[in-house]
Order: sequence, then C-alpha cells, then structure tokens
Amino acid sequence: LERQLQPELRPEQKQAPISVAVRSLCEFAARVGSLEYSYTPSPTGAEGIAGHKKVQGRRGPSYQAEYLLSGDCLGISLRGRADGYEANAYEENGHEANNHEAQTPQTVTLPLLEEIKTHRGEVSRLGEGQRQLHWAQLKVYGALLCQRDQLAGVRLRILYYDIGKDIETPFEESWTAEALDDFLHALCQRYQAWHQQEQAHRVTRDLALMSLAFPFANFRPHQRHLSETVYKAISRAHSLQLEAPTGIGKTLGVAYPALMAMPKRGLDRLFMLSARTTGRQLMLDSLVKLKGAENTPLAVRILELTARDKACLHQDLACHGESCPLANGFFDRLPAARQAAAERYWLDQASINHIAAAHQLCPYYLAQEMARWSDVVVGDVNHYFDQQALLFGLSQQNEWRSVPLIDEAHNLIDRARGMYSAQLNQAQFSGAAKLAPTRLKKSFTALQRAWQRLINAHQPVNFEPVKAGTEPERYVLNSVPTELNGALQGLISDISEYMSESSPTPELQAVLFDSAAFLKLAEQFGEHSLCTLTVQTYRVGKKPRQAASLALQNLIPADFLAPRFKHAEAAILFSATLSPARYYHDLLGLPDSTCGQTIASPFSAQQLQLNILKVSTRFKDRARSLTAISQRISEHYQARAGNYLVYLSSFAYLKQLQDYFQSQYPHIITITQTAGMSEAERLAFIKRFRNERGLVGFAVLGGAFSEGIDLPGDDLIGVFIATLGLPPFDEYHHQLAQRLSTRFGAEHSY
Repeated sequence: LERQLQPELRPEQKQAPISVAVRSLCEFAARVGSLEYSYTPSPTGAEGIAGHKKVQGRRGPSYQAEYLLSGDCLGISLRGRADGYEANAYEENGHEANNHEAQTPQTVTLPLLEEIKTHRGEVSRLGEGQRQLHWAQLKVYGALLCQRDQLAGVRLRILYYDIGKDIETPFEESWTAEALDDFLHALCQRYQAWHQQEQAHRVTRDLALMSLAFPFANFRPHQRHLSETVYKAISRAHSLQLEAPTGIGKTLGVAYPALMAMPKRGLDRLFMLSARTTGRQLMLDSLVKLKGAENTPLAVRILELTARDKACLHQDLACHGESCPLANGFFDRLPAARQAAAERYWLDQASINHIAAAHQLCPYYLAQEMARWSDVVVGDVNHYFDQQALLFGLSQQNEWRSVPLIDEAHNLIDRARGMYSAQLNQAQFSGAAKLAPTRLKKSFTALQRAWQRLINAHQPVNFEPVKAGTEPERYVLNSVPTELNGALQGLISDISEYMSESSPTPELQAVLFDSAAFLKLAEQFGEHSLCTLTVQTYRVGKKPRQAASLALQNLIPADFLAPRFKHAEAAILFSATLSPARYYHDLLGLPDSTCGQTIASPFSAQQLQLNILKVSTRFKDRARSLTAISQRISEHYQARAGNYLVYLSSFAYLKQLQDYFQSQYPHIITITQTAGMSEAERLAFIKRFRNERGLVGFAVLGGAFSEGIDLPGDDLIGVFIATLGLPPFDEYHHQLAQRLSTRFGAEHSY
C-alpha cells in the first residue's frame, strides 16, 4: 500500500514560496503587552461583513472596496485586502505634519487607504494592544501601496463602526513612504527567522509523510480498502461519505492515508474533528501510533484543542491583563513559548499545559496560537463549523488548503442544529434584573415591557389567562418578531458599558451573550429554522402571571455548513452509520461532487450472541421492570464474569435500576454515568474498564458513552440495552417533517 500511495510529485516541486497574509504577519510581529479579551460580545463574522458593506456603501463613486494589495519584503510574499481605497481622496494644503507624516508641498493629493473595524459600545473601551494591531495592519497596506505605485506618501484612516448605534468614529494620519517602509521592514525582520523555519519545516514534514509507514505489519480486514478510498478522495479533491463498521480501525485507517496525501495535494492542514470527547481521545490514540518514538518523532506538529472552560486555570477572572496574571504580558512572553511548542511536535493538552506553565501563559490561548502553526489539529466539530469557528477563520485568513476529517459524522447534524439555535427566556431576564445594579434597572424594565408587548401581539384577542391550564401555549411564527429588538440592543449596550468598568455577575454575563447570540441568528432567519413563542401561565396567589420564551431552532443545518465544506479542499466524513447517504448529504450541505463508499464488515453473525428479554419498559411499567432486568444482568454475570455496560433511556431510569441492582447484588461492583460529568470524570470512567475486570457500568442511551469508545478484547464483553432511543412524537418533529418535505420532498423518509 505504501508503494501504491506514494505521491507522484517530488517534494522540491511542491516548495513554492509561502505567501503570508498581512493580518497574520501583524498578529505575529506587531502584538505586544497583554491579552485584552473583555466580557463584552463582539460582532459576528456576518455582522462584521454587513457593517463593512454599510460603511462602504456610503463612500463616493471613486471608492474601491476590498482593495487587493501584495508585495515582497525580505523574501516574504505578502498579500491582503484593505477595506477601502481612493486614489484622489485628500488635498494637502499647508498641513502641519507630525514627525511620521508626509512632509509635502503646500498642495498635493494623497491616496487614501481605509480599514473598517466593527464593534459594540464605546470606542474608548478598545484596548491599546488592539488599536496598535489595527494600525499595524493598515500601515503595512500603506507600505505595499507606496511600494507598488512609487508613492511619496499615503493617507491612512481607521474607522471604528458601532453596529448597534450606527456611529462612525474615524482616526486619520498621513505617512511617508519611507516611514511605512521602515515599519514594514521592522515587522518582517521579526517574522523572517520564523518564516524560514516554517518553510524548512514544511519541506521536512512533506518528506517524512511521503515515506510514512503503517504502524502495524498488516491491515485489519477491509481496513486497506478504507485507506485506499480515503487517499483517492483527497488526492482528487472530492469529499467522501465513508460508512465503515466499528472494529476495523476506522480512525487510524482514515488518518494514515490523509497524512500521506498532504504532500501530493499540497495540503496545509488536517483537522481531525469529533462531536464527543471520547472520539477526540480515539483520534489522539491513533496519531500516537503514527507519531514515532520520542527520540525520532515524526516531523508533524499535532495539536489538541480543548474548550476554554476545560483549559482555563482562572475561570473566575477575565481574559485581560488587568485581571488574570496569565493574561498580563502574554504577548511579551509568547515568542519563547511558541518556539518551545514548535520544537515539541506532540502538543496534546498535557504538553500545552506544561509549556504554558513554564512560560507563565494562559494554556487556552497558547493552544489557540499554536493552531496557526500546527499541521494536524485535533478538536471538536465546533472548532470548524460553528459561527465563530477558529479553524475555519484561520483557513480563510491564510487561504489554507485544508481537509476536515470528521469522526462519528452522523452526530454533526444535531450538533450543528445546536450551534445555529438560540433561545431567550423571560424568567431568566427577571432573575438577572433582581440582581442587577441600579444603573441597569431601567434597561431591564424596558425589556419586560417588550416581553409583554410580544405576548399580547401573538395571543388570540379572546385569550383568557385566568382559565389557562398548566400546559404552555406554543405558537409557531413565520418570522422572528421584532418587539424585543430595540430593548435587547439597549440592554446589550448598557451591560457592555457596565462590564467595561465592573466585573460581571454570571447572571448578567449569561443574559448578555444569550441576547447577542439570539439577535445574530435572527438576522439569518429563513426556512432552515423554526421560530416559536411559548407562553406559560401560572398563578401568584389568585392573580395569573405569564412568562414567555422565544426560540430559534435550526432544522436544516446545510445552509450554514455548506460554505465550510466548499472552502475545504475535501472533507472526509466517516461513521458506522451514514445511511441513507442522501439524507446526510442533504442535511449537511455537502458538495454535489461528494462520493459515497460503504466498507464491508469483516464480522459474522456467529460472533454475536443476541438475547431478548420480554419485559415492558414503558414509563408506567418501569418500577415493575427492575426485578426482571436485574435478574438477567446477574445471570449473565454469574455465567461469565467480566465487564458489562447497561444502557437506559434516561438518568432517572438509570438511577432506579442501579439502586435496585446494588441492593440485590451488593457483591457485584457497579459504576455509573452521572449528569454533567467533566471530561476528566468521563476519561476515568472509561479507564476503569481498561484496567479492571468484573465491572457493571450504567450509562444513558445517546450519552457520552454510547459511541466512539474503544474497549477491545476483554475490556467489554457484553451490553444490555433497556428501551429504544426513539424520537418523540411531538409538535417539533411534526414541524421538522414539514420543513424537510418542503425542501427535499421526502417528508416521512427524512
């Protein structure tokens, strides 16, 4: 297979000069000081684009938006787009110039370059580090323009645009070409050594991958066919839906050919993504087999990304130099830590934590930085597919040729629906209002009035809340109501301003981000989503009260995911359950050129013993089912002691059964899944099955332990499944069926 998969192109044919985005150069060489992330919400990418277009639309006919600039400096090829350019924008007439400004004759025309930065709240809240980075980027554009057109100077304008208040705040300076060229050379000198190191790393990496050996003497049955299919798909730049049975080594069988395809296809990055923590661990376990020995590691940088709440060491502090010691002076200490990480190759969470501790840096933001410089990134599907995904943003910024490898890809539909859904609860705002400072009371009161207007606008005229039952009233709306918009935007602005001066409470922070997320999705509402208003009537004494919630539920994630797949060189989606293929293709928005492949199973029916216990597990019969189920578990355990897993449909049913089982069979060791387990607790749960024998574990269907777990041999010898994980028959699924029928014409099958 190694000979068959050997890339036809020689490595020297692939080593074109690496082009660097202007933004990337500045983020590397122009950032100094501390992290400056506050608790206030920034505009989304969609909001930023809309804000840019709005400002650009106000300019004159000679104004050119998204102006492409490129050039070279110290052997570094630079490219980028200034937000605006105007060739004859400014007439200099007796202007008093600063030291850095163009010393020009009394009358001269200077071209204008403009950068537009969207924000919320007061401009004064922008940190000095952010401002310096913005100016650095604009000055590099100015240098490239002067270099290209042989200009003596240029006028630069940074315009901060408040998308909430529609306010433009401009800052303007005039610079000489000489001063801008000096600035550009200073940045490139800081970046040059790293740039050369990265070019050398790319050559070494590709040579190593062209001779990458499979880590075992033989493939498992059908694993070779799987690997060949993946290699061909990536080599031809086709996305692939790959259905393969559990147990043949899918993860390793996908990772190995994807790595080998990198030099042939000229790929910059592989993103190995999973919807579950357990799946991410399987990916890391597979890569461990390929990464080589400690003394001769494979020259591929492999990074594990984790969520902020799992990596942060000071969750009670803001990610700001004035608050967190690991944020203070972050960029001053970053170069040494970045170099140490680049030389390490294997950058799982433990390695990142070790390097961060040695340099007194935040491990979360160190990992975010290394995502720019790693060849393979292992993370969650949200790192590429959610609204502000880091990996997708970097791919766009740097024009990477990247391939996402998505394990247990059938989970992506529900995960993506969650990424593009949002909900507002009136009760949450009422609770936050009680704890809010006095200066915010007026904003909360205005919002409560808006909630009442919303309820009144959508309830029937003859609706009588006194006679309302305990069941909430639910209304499916054709569009997102606007009654809350003004009050929500005012509240966001006021809370943001308050948080710039004071530390937020968890309640205020939740209200802020939930409100911002809802408004962002409301702007993109369409037939892909459902808008529902739910009104619950309750009584305080004899007086009726009402509380509402407004939800945006995504039904068809394809509209949001399609641009992500289109940008990728190819995407490999693999799972044991990707049938019917058309359903996943349509719901995920995969390209029309996507191929499908089903890998045969090497297993036979004789390898599985299936037993059925005839006992009702309906809700009303669950108490009576405990005895029969517990007896059956005990009988199998007594016949053959070992590790077993028992799956129930809910945590309540799980607790009922485990409590009864323990009372009847106290000599059998049991462990149980609990709601809200941390990542460490989940890994510890799995580890016990690998290190111990004679365990009976209890878990929930559809939970963290229902798939994506590798327990070979005697680690697990039997499974009990009580009830089926069927979708409920309710209004939501009725609406879902209707929307799918409208879009795809296959209501019931979809």
